[in-house]
Amino acid sequence: MDEYVTLHEFMLHTKGVLYILVVTILAGYVGFWAFLTERDEEDEYEPQEEHEKH
Repeated sequence: MDEYVTLHEFMLHTKGVLYILVVTILAGYVGFWAFLTERDEEDEYEPQEEHEKH
């Protein structure tokens, strides 16, 4: 790993890593939210129809 000579170089590297981390977390959150909502739409639970079959 490169040695940081100035505080500015260290902060620039840290800021870049944080931007990558935030974008990854947001993309994961959106993907997980889409997974959850898609699952709810496919498995619509209707207890009255299930009750009438028995």
